[in-house]
Amino acid sequence: MKQVLLLLFLTPITLFSQQIVGTVFDEETNENVPFAQLEIVGGTSAFADENGQFSITVDSFPATCIISATDYYPDTITITSTRIETIRLKPLAPVQDIGPVVVAASRRKQSVQELTISLDIIKPELIANKGITDLEQAVDQVPGAYTMDGQVSIRGGSGFTYGAGSRVLVLWNEIPLLSADVGDAKWNSIPIENAQQIEVIKGASSVLYGSGALNGMISLIEREPTEKASLNVQVQGGVYDNPKRASLKWWNKNPAFYQGDLTFSKQFGRFGLTIGAYGYTNDGYRQGETEDRGRFNGTISYRPKKIKNFKASLGWNAQLQKAGNFIIWQSDSLAYQPFGGADTSVAGSSLTYNRGVRVSVDPSVKYVDKFGNRHQLRGRLYFIDNKNYTNLSQSSKSEVWYGDYQFQRGWNNNSWVLTTGVTAIANEVTSYLFGDHNSLNGALYLQGEKNWKKVNIVAGIRGEYFEQDGRQGDSYYYFGKDSTKKMPIRPILRAGIHYAVAKHTHLRASFGQGVRYPSVAERYTTTSVGGLLIFANPALKPETGWAAELGVKQGVKIGNWKGFVDVAGFVNHYDNMMEFTFGFYKPDSIPFSLNPNAPGYFKKWFGFRAQNAESAEITGAEISISGEGKIGEVRVLTLLGYTYMNPISKNRDSVYRSTFSDTTSNMLKYRFNHLAKADIQLEYKGISIGGSMRMNSYMKNIDAIFENGFLGQEILPGLKNYRSEHNGVSIVFDARIGYCYKEKYKIAFIVNNIANAEYMTRPGDIQASRSFMLQLSYKL
Repeated sequence: MKQVLLLLFLTPITLFSQQIVGTVFDEETNENVPFAQLEIVGGTSAFADENGQFSITVDSFPATCIISATDYYPDTITITSTRIETIRLKPLAPVQDIGPVVVAASRRKQSVQELTISLDIIKPELIANKGITDLEQAVDQVPGAYTMDGQVSIRGGSGFTYGAGSRVLVLWNEIPLLSADVGDAKWNSIPIENAQQIEVIKGASSVLYGSGALNGMISLIEREPTEKASLNVQVQGGVYDNPKRASLKWWNKNPAFYQGDLTFSKQFGRFGLTIGAYGYTNDGYRQGETEDRGRFNGTISYRPKKIKNFKASLGWNAQLQKAGNFIIWQSDSLAYQPFGGADTSVAGSSLTYNRGVRVSVDPSVKYVDKFGNRHQLRGRLYFIDNKNYTNLSQSSKSEVWYGDYQFQRGWNNNSWVLTTGVTAIANEVTSYLFGDHNSLNGALYLQGEKNWKKVNIVAGIRGEYFEQDGRQGDSYYYFGKDSTKKMPIRPILRAGIHYAVAKHTHLRASFGQGVRYPSVAERYTTTSVGGLLIFANPALKPETGWAAELGVKQGVKIGNWKGFVDVAGFVNHYDNMMEFTFGFYKPDSIPFSLNPNAPGYFKKWFGFRAQNAESAEITGAEISISGEGKIGEVRVLTLLGYTYMNPISKNRDSVYRSTFSDTTSNMLKYRFNHLAKADIQLEYKGISIGGSMRMNSYMKNIDAIFENGFLGQEILPGLKNYRSEHNGVSIVFDARIGYCYKEKYKIAFIVNNIANAEYMTRPGDIQASRSFMLQLSYKL
């Protein structure tokens, strides 16, 4: 149970008034409570700063002081004398006492059980325990989420279109982190080693954060420095075992991988510092897919003495990497080898090597004025330089310039909360592959929350304006079916309600809209990938959608283990869903020809192009269990979940349906009906054992061309036969054991894919065989 402890050091100022200074603490965690409000009845009022420190004037004694803070009940104390050195407040009984605190859902701190939407939390402990090396691997452990070769799908909202944007928005410190050219998340460049926690929101979340949050959102918050120094050092190394099928093994020496990272944080008076360093190298279990990357990141903050409740920060993240990659395998028997071989000097090789530079600089300012209004100004410059060593014509550079001003005000101990703001984003792309392009995205947003004792409701609206290369139309909103009645700003709505049925039983219902504008890559890419031709589509339209959910969250306590059982039913609907579709895309202006040397030769115009192919709907249900704490003498950490999905296409066009590998089914391509995740860790007297499981049902539908080929030529040789032999459930188990000495030193042994299962995410991408890893870590 949360309680607040108020330490007051009383210092006389004059004969008629006294200046009271002190700090507000959370007695359970002993952490400072920021921005608490203190009010002397009939007198002055003041706000604590971000560290919980305050100063307030008392004119006479006795004085009645009312203290309130976000997520705490208000309390009243009586100050009778300056001779009292400390005053302890009576225990405050919060509405809930077993749930973690989250930020992303409403851009403010809230208890997870009070939310009107589904949200899962990944804690740094899980990342460390599993030896996870990038954010994509971490998200793959979340119930309802699935990752495949750089793309994330939440509850079946996304399929697979390599390098074609993201329907899941990624945030670092509440700022979007999607690239300007491809519109995707660079998962391996995000500094998860410095994250306080990772929050995964399921469903459309565009009201507060904008385009890209059509299918959900992943938010990472950087850890805050405290007066006590924090130092974490971790090194790990491992090796891939031989696969079960001997034909997959291409190496003479088993490939190895190594990682090391360091994080440090401390508050030095009015200066705060958080820094991190990371290095990773991998020989690659797929031939030629070596990877080397290193990064340096951190934040410097300052709270000036002369300006109370003010904080200025400058964050940064810089990463350099080099990696090999191929999409098309040699065959199903030689699936770990690239089509055409691993010698990139040979014209037929599908392997490419890329160098990537990722740099972001994040200035920000936070200020709480004398009325308790919170002002935040955030900015980011996000620069990416991709150089394709194998094919320089596929290189590109891009910049994202982001700015957001947010105003937030709470009344009556946050029984009313208003959040509003304005966002501006400018993108610049310079590329041989896409051409040079720019875009502007502006938005106004407003969200209101009303909280009663057992009920809270939330409603919000966002107005989005978007243009690309000076061309308007993407954000047009049409009134009815009349195309002449329109406005250039697209409204996006959100609403939700939460009801506390009992102390630890919570009902919720929510509705939210989303939008995603076409990326430069989707509209303007003209290239070939492993023999596949890709065509541009400048006429591509934005995709829109909405998500609705009804859920119940039940708090559970067993001994000192506290957690939640969450059950939800959901509906996600999408219109104009973008995907790369195989077809014949010869322009009418070029005459059809059977002459291989002619521009209109028909074989030159078969390939993939981004199309608004889908009207889709996904219905389903999900149950998850999460929690931590001790049962007896054993500490137990759990994250379990099962998701049922029915992802169907509403596009009845026969030509489009012919692109399905199973034309008798209307199931969306690259989706599943069943998805299950589990991770459990047990700790006793320094010894820890843990295990993970990931399960998905058969991916019934993919693009038919990958199975059947085209004009007698196979695109992925052997794929159809492979899928017919591997048409069941895929299950992968991981295991780990470790020992922690004096809560500082830890050694762990981790085995991923312990049964050495052979399984595939996207077509042609068989995943890693069993691996063994040794991990050493130190914590101060």
